[in-house]
This record gives sequence, C-alpha cells and structure tokens, in this order.
Amino acid sequence: MEDRVAILTSDERVRLDRDRLAELTSQLGEQEAENIICRAMEELAVRLSFTERQFRQGKYAEIRKSARALVAIADQIGMYALARVAGDVIACVDRGDEVALTAVLARLMRIGEQSLAAIWDRHDMRF
Repeated sequence: MEDRVAILTSDERVRLDRDRLAELTSQLGEQEAENIICRAMEELAVRLSFTERQFRQGKYAEIRKSARALVAIADQIGMYALARVAGDVIACVDRGDEVALTAVLARLMRIGEQSLAAIWDRHDMRF
C-alpha cells in the first residue's frame, strides 16, 4: 500500500461590494466614508487577532462575542463573505462543535486577510 499525502489549496476569492462602498461615500461624503472604512479595517484586524487568541485559550463566549462584532463591521463596509464566515463561527460555537470551529476559524482568518488586502488595494481608488 502506497502512502499518499494530498495537499489541499484554498482559492476562495473575496469580493467587496463596491455598491455598498459607493453608498457610504454618497451618504457620508468621501472623507468621512474613508475615515469609516479605515477605522473598520483597523477594528477588523484587531478582532480577527483577538478571536484567534481566544480560540487558543478556549474562551468560546469571547469568540462568539468577537465574531458578532466582525459580522456587524464587515456588513457595514460591504465585506459580506467575511460577515458570512463570522456568522458560521457563531453557529459552530452555539453547537459546541470544536472540530468545525477549528476549520471555520481557519477559513475566517483566510477570508479576513484577503478582505483586508482587497480593500487596502482599492484604498487609493474612489469608491
């Protein structure tokens, strides 16, 4: 019997809702929309790191609380994939499914990094 190791790659692309970003700009003006987006990006980065740290410490109530904040922030600036995966984290915590939570948190970190990179890449573009 031959041992085989399969290497799985994840190529999940994130898309920013440019309509949501345009809506923010229309409602708030360009400068205020940019301020909101920059603050949201900073808060998302902090929350992602915090969530991962809470997982390593087994603090599930804190994971849930942080994931709820991630959903709200991501929705505000049109990062719907990130919001959806953060919602999946909440569902895993609520079910007490540690195996699924491990996988979904890894996905949350990937999507979070990709989402932040995507909005950063568009930072100099008009919304």
